Amino acid sequence: MKRFAALFTALDQTTKTNAKVAALADYFKTAPDTDRMWTIALLSGRRPKRTVTTAQLREWASARAGLPQWLFEESYPIVGDLAETIALILPEPSKTSDQSLTDHIKAIRALKDLPEDDRKTGILDIWDRLPATERFVFNKLITGGFRMGVSQKLMTRALSRATDIEETELAHRLMGDWTPETSSFESLILAPDPGADLSKPYPFYLAYQLDGDVAALGDPADWTAEHKWDGIRGQVIVRGGQHFTWSRGEELMTDRFPEFAALADFLPDGTVLDGELLAWDPIADAPQSFNALQKRIGRKTVPKKLLSEVPVVLRAYDLLETGGADIRAWPFEKRRAGLDDLIAKVPGEVPLRLSPQLTFKTWDVLANQRAIARDLGAEGVMLKRKDSPYRDGRKKGDWWKWKLDPLTIDAVMIYAQAGHGRRANLFTDFTFAVWSGNDLVPVTKAYSGLTDAEFREITAWVKKNTLERFGPVRSVQAAHVFEIAFEGIQSSTRHKSGIALRFPRMSRWRKDKPIAEANTLDDLKEMLTIYG
Repeated sequence: MKRFAALFTALDQTTKTNAKVAALADYFKTAPDTDRMWTIALLSGRRPKRTVTTAQLREWASARAGLPQWLFEESYPIVGDLAETIALILPEPSKTSDQSLTDHIKAIRALKDLPEDDRKTGILDIWDRLPATERFVFNKLITGGFRMGVSQKLMTRALSRATDIEETELAHRLMGDWTPETSSFESLILAPDPGADLSKPYPFYLAYQLDGDVAALGDPADWTAEHKWDGIRGQVIVRGGQHFTWSRGEELMTDRFPEFAALADFLPDGTVLDGELLAWDPIADAPQSFNALQKRIGRKTVPKKLLSEVPVVLRAYDLLETGGADIRAWPFEKRRAGLDDLIAKVPGEVPLRLSPQLTFKTWDVLANQRAIARDLGAEGVMLKRKDSPYRDGRKKGDWWKWKLDPLTIDAVMIYAQAGHGRRANLFTDFTFAVWSGNDLVPVTKAYSGLTDAEFREITAWVKKNTLERFGPVRSVQAAHVFEIAFEGIQSSTRHKSGIALRFPRMSRWRKDKPIAEANTLDDLKEMLTIYG
């Protein structure tokens, strides 16, 4: 644990990328294999599940420190971090420990099956063996809020420096359904068996948003375009007579989309497709709204009724593997031609559709096609350079998403709640309402979009204009209008207004606008008929 805590400190004390890469590379060269595996897992989002509640940790820590619970609770928002608050109030350790990162993670996982008194005894014993920094890192692990300020891309770069293996190759090796318990550093990183995991997907190539003039991309003849569909990005893999479905977030979703089993009967073995999972209307042969797809998101199993009501197709737009060969280095135009030929041989009843390419000779023509994207169930258009390889991660230059401008409404702030971490002393989470007759009806929450200066200004105002308190939430005087941007609108039985907004955020503080001029619920219902 000392070695890992030293790494955590080194990463926390610098904002320089090169310094972080150097610290990680040194760690990967010297740490034990099991600790290296857990560090890779932690930095790629594979954290141990929480086995103790934060309420229990707060109670046990305050009791161990001899502090009344109310004083701990008052201290927590001032510090802004639970793990740090606990580490600060606990008395100095009376014992020592030479246990590793792996030992502590095993101890955390073992707590799950213990009675509460034994869990408490185990945690107190560990706290009493660790100095402040190691105790803080341990608390981060056990609360499930572990962050090191290091992206997976940066971690992969450091791992490449430590092993002399190309970053792109490492990015692929780190994909898939592995854990530190099922894989070793040798089998995952140093000498992987290509056939050991038939389900392994490829790292997704992610596009940047195009905010400037599209004409800056140069000659339109160098580019292809297609609609940007509003679904779930995924890869469907057919290998070894089996099929696998992965989300962009590296979640294996095969069981949630059983209709894709048919693809294994019609696609050649050794095929990997990249595309969008869309709820589909078989009569119109067109996408349903994202709202329909949401009914299936998060379900481990899908009942027959829902399978019938919300069928799903893969709208494919890239071919990454054919005949078992990785073809990501091929130019997009060649990969796309292979995809076209492949799908042309698949019967129409199979849940696979080609994402049509748009025809345009000028950027103005493409702009006109982008303008009507919402009418087709799309969010805008995707631009891909014809000679581009399929890269890993977010890279600028070859792929761009040219999304439509978001939808917006003007809404009144009626509730405020403090944030977390470095924003624990600021009110950053707000509830907004629109008019229904003479009443304000809550319609959405938002917590991003303002500058730090604006958050400080609104925090000072909230403290002076609180009407009521409901735990951490404050009801405030209806006085401020904010422009709320969002990507979609849908009906909802869970919301009092009957409407839910997709990806809401604050785009402007409308200090120029009185609350009487905020939008109405009827305005939103009209938007629902157009865009829902």
